[in-house]
Amino acid sequence: MSNAFLTYKLLLMFLGLTCLMQAQQDPQFTQYMYNMSVLNPAYSTADETSLNLGTLYRTQWVGSVGGPSTGTFFAHTKFTDRLEGGISVIHDQIGDVVKETNAYIDVAYVIPVNDKASVSFGIKAGASFFSTDFSGFIYSDPLPDPAFAENISRTFPNIGAGAYYFTDHYYVGLSAPNLLNSKHLDEDSGIVTEGAENIHLFLTGGYVINLNDRLKLKPAFMTKYVNGAPLSIDITANVLFNEKIEAGVGYRFDDSVSGLINLRILPNLRVGYAYDYTLSNLGRFNSGSHEVFLLFDISRLTKGYDKSPRFF
Repeated sequence: MSNAFLTYKLLLMFLGLTCLMQAQQDPQFTQYMYNMSVLNPAYSTADETSLNLGTLYRTQWVGSVGGPSTGTFFAHTKFTDRLEGGISVIHDQIGDVVKETNAYIDVAYVIPVNDKASVSFGIKAGASFFSTDFSGFIYSDPLPDPAFAENISRTFPNIGAGAYYFTDHYYVGLSAPNLLNSKHLDEDSGIVTEGAENIHLFLTGGYVINLNDRLKLKPAFMTKYVNGAPLSIDITANVLFNEKIEAGVGYRFDDSVSGLINLRILPNLRVGYAYDYTLSNLGRFNSGSHEVFLLFDISRLTKGYDKSPRFF
């Protein structure tokens, strides 16, 4: 099977180029609990001492031709007693063929429920930059598919919304990062080749259980839903030792199992890595997925850096 044919098939899987495309999944993350600003604009830290920065890079289905890769970046801080926010960026691509970048400004309004709990509501607004490059394709048919006849470069406005309920020990969030259905492809030469980015709903949650003075158990979950695609469910269980070393396992239903580890190498710097082993039939064509993240907190206090560990 040629590389061009494998790339073509992966593109079909990603874009769903059938008579009518309805199901496109947003990028997935194994370490979602540390990438929450990207998923939910209502994410809140209730921390007035620092600017939180984070970046994540994921390469999926390593060894397969045209395997997706994703990079994210966020900056988040508290502006007033009730207002938090920042920026978030997602860059996603399949090989060198399909590229999409989403850039947003995020704003969250926090409402205290009681002395220990708060709820926040957030919105994100920005744009999606979508492009394709089919110049490297080799076609077996004399006339190529009209859907791949010319390259595309388009920009779409987008908005998102979310809600986030949290305490020091647990959180629950519901969000839709992209609320506008943007069409990437339209009808061409009488053939319907419509590619639309549908609304994705994310339900997330996590809890911190104190096992003893040095050991904490951190179960978490993420559910992703989009019309026309299978429901995606992640369940993760991490153990945090001495506020510095965290390791765990994850399971994505009918898709993969994962191993996760992260280290607090400085008081304000945490690095993490995750490996996904594919359980589905795609596992025959790849050697798994890799994901790394970096979290960095910049203190806004002149007296120096002093804050409690960030659990989520």
